Amino acid sequence: NWLIFFFSGVIGRSWAMVFAAGGFKVTLYDIAQQQLTSALETLRKQMKEMEKSGVLKGALGAEQQLALISVCTDLKAAVEGATFIQECTPENLELKKKIFGQLDLIVGDSVILSSSTSCLLPSKLFTGLKHVKQCIVSHPVNPPYFVPLVEIVPHPETDPSTTERTYALMKKIGQSPVKLNREIEGFVLNRLQYAVISEAWRLVGEGVISPTDLDLVMSDGLGMRYAFIGPLETMHLNAEGVSDYCERYAEGMKLVLNTFGPVPEFSGETVQKVNQALSEKIPVVPKVLDARRKWRDECLTGLAKLKTQMKSD
Repeated sequence: NWLIFFFSGVIGRSWAMVFAAGGFKVTLYDIAQQQLTSALETLRKQMKEMEKSGVLKGALGAEQQLALISVCTDLKAAVEGATFIQECTPENLELKKKIFGQLDLIVGDSVILSSSTSCLLPSKLFTGLKHVKQCIVSHPVNPPYFVPLVEIVPHPETDPSTTERTYALMKKIGQSPVKLNREIEGFVLNRLQYAVISEAWRLVGEGVISPTDLDLVMSDGLGMRYAFIGPLETMHLNAEGVSDYCERYAEGMKLVLNTFGPVPEFSGETVQKVNQALSEKIPVVPKVLDARRKWRDECLTGLAKLKTQMKSD
C-alpha cells in the first residue's frame, strides 16, 4: 500500500492528504529537506484544523493519517516498495521528462508511473521509456482534496490494466475518476473550461456585460445546475430527452454558435477591464487572495458534503 509523491508543493501535499485519508502509506519525495520539513508542518496544521471543523476525510483521525506520511530525499529509497507513483513537479516538460527518465531506470514492472500534469500530453511525457506501458496521466482538479474529479489519460502504449488499476485506486480513495479513451490537447476539463472562458472574455470585451455580472451568470445560474448534473443531462431534462432537445433547439443553438467570435488574444483592454473589476472585489494582496481561497475551499467542502448527502438520500 505504498504511494509516493514527487515534490512537496500544493498539489503534492493535497494528493498526500487524499491518499492518507484512504489509509495508504505515502512517501513525499523532494530534493530539498527543508521543503519536506515545511510540507509536513503545513500538512499537520491543515489536517488538525480540518479534524477540528469536522471536514477531515477518511475513517482515521488526523494523527493516524499523519503517521502514514513519511518524507525522503533519496529517490531510490523513496520508490522502494511503491505501487503507485504520482509526479507533482511544476508544469515543465523537460523537468518532468527528466524525472520519468530517472524513475524508468529504477522501478520494477508492476508500479504505475502517474503524472499530475494539466496540459502536457502523455505522448510528449512518456514516449521512449521502457516502462511506457505503466505510464499514465492522472490530472486532478485544484485543490484535489476538495474537488474529486481526476482525468485519467493514457499514452497510446499504456497497458489497459494500468488504466483500470489507476481508475480503481482513484475510486477507492473517494475521488471521481473519468477515463479518456485517447489523449487530446487540454484533456476534457480544460477544453470545457477554456470554451467558457473564451466566450466570457468576448462578452466582456464587447461590452455586453460587466465582469462581475458575467461571473454571477455562472455562479448563480449555470454553475448551480452544473454542480450536480452535466451539460448533456441538462439537455436531456430540459426536453423530453436528448433527441427531443435537438429537434427543438438545434437551429437556435447553431444560430447563436455561428455568432461566436475568433479565439481571443487575452491581452490589451479586456485584460485591464477584467483585472480592474476583479481587483476591486478581491484586491491582489497575498493575505486577501489566501483568505478568498480559504473561503472557496470551505464552500467546496460544504458543497461536497451536500452532494454526498443528496446521493445517499
